[in-house]
Amino acid sequence: MNIGLSDHFTFKKLFRFTLPTVAMTVFSSVYIIIDGFFVSNFAGSTAFAAVNIVMPVLMILSSAGFMVGTGGSALVAMTLGRGENKKANEIFSLLVYFLIAIGAVLDVIGYIFIEDIVIKLGATPEMLPFCLQYARISLISLIPYMLQNLFQSFMITAERPTLGFIITLIAGGANIGLDAFLVGGLRLGVSGAATATVISEFLGGVIPLIYFFSRNKTRLRLGLTHFYLKSILRACLNGSSELMGYIAASIVDMLYNFQLMNYSGEAGVASYGVLMYFFVLAEGFFMGYSMGVAPVIGYDHGADDRRELTNVFKKSIIIICICSVVITALAELGAPLFAGIFVGYDESIYHMTVNAFRIYSVSFLLMGINLFGSSFFTALNNGIISAVISFARTLVFEVLCILFLPLILGINGIWSSVIFAECGAFILTLTCLILFRKRYGYNTPTGDKNT
Repeated sequence: MNIGLSDHFTFKKLFRFTLPTVAMTVFSSVYIIIDGFFVSNFAGSTAFAAVNIVMPVLMILSSAGFMVGTGGSALVAMTLGRGENKKANEIFSLLVYFLIAIGAVLDVIGYIFIEDIVIKLGATPEMLPFCLQYARISLISLIPYMLQNLFQSFMITAERPTLGFIITLIAGGANIGLDAFLVGGLRLGVSGAATATVISEFLGGVIPLIYFFSRNKTRLRLGLTHFYLKSILRACLNGSSELMGYIAASIVDMLYNFQLMNYSGEAGVASYGVLMYFFVLAEGFFMGYSMGVAPVIGYDHGADDRRELTNVFKKSIIIICICSVVITALAELGAPLFAGIFVGYDESIYHMTVNAFRIYSVSFLLMGINLFGSSFFTALNNGIISAVISFARTLVFEVLCILFLPLILGINGIWSSVIFAECGAFILTLTCLILFRKRYGYNTPTGDKNT
């Protein structure tokens, strides 16, 4: 039985509706992790560090897909909530074509400047060939990867989150299998890992493109459109928080790598790479839930159903808080196991990673609320507040902590920077949620006894 955006959501129904999206984003994280596992164990720590140096650059180039996807899906969901189905399809089609054009431009820019960028980020002469090899192959699939990120959001708006998960399974399964064959079997190193990623991203981007171009049973379909400049600007502004979030996170990753190269060399960068793999798992869960529930929030806002908006908001806060505690506990207990999987072959890097893991993991207690808060305002089509939370969380709080805490605490100051940053972001997020509760009506008594 399909669950519609206009339904009343109990805890059970909310779990069922968001679970495919959570599974989709977590599984996406898993196949990124497996990519790193094969590179680290079959190509060595230098190649592993090189991939971690270049990855933030690729994320910045692809971040427009998250911007148009999250901002655009919220706008389309609100338009559907108002009953304007034809216009919703035209906006959807326009945003897809717009993103393809942006991707082509960014692809050319990436090819031209990638070598200069990675050198400035601190890549050593030994790391540089691996950086360039991985980046130049990966850029082949930049447009499909951007489309994959966009369609993850629109699959939910189209009320087909399970199909989105199936497509992610296909793409991720291909990546894992090709990693095992090309990197583990043929020992092609970073070029094999990049090739596996390219093929999987083509699958993840092209399959939903074909689906939305063909006749389907959803309310969304690609076709002829009109040039709604206002809709493009609104989608971009609304999704600017996600754009800034990914750009800021990538810049922060670069800064972490730069600081770690100064304090501990390649070993520190390798340790940070392991941390990031668990981080993307935790972030994948929280982002998956936030993406999954966002079209419901956008629909209720468009339909001016304040009781249901309040119901979904309160239940979401409870779910996020419980899961934050569970994920933090798993990270603390699993630190030795996770470190051993990736860098168990080097005792010094292993011990550094376990120590870093146990410090860094404390931040997961607050990360979920901060991510949900930013996504919540995006779903309400308030991109400015969403962007403020996202921008402050990473590019302000975390950058300041990374720059100054190591002067006091040494390398442990680098590992603990994210804790202080999430605390600052939590205070800001809580303040925004309180200030805007009357404007959007998510403080309305629900009268809901059916939970």
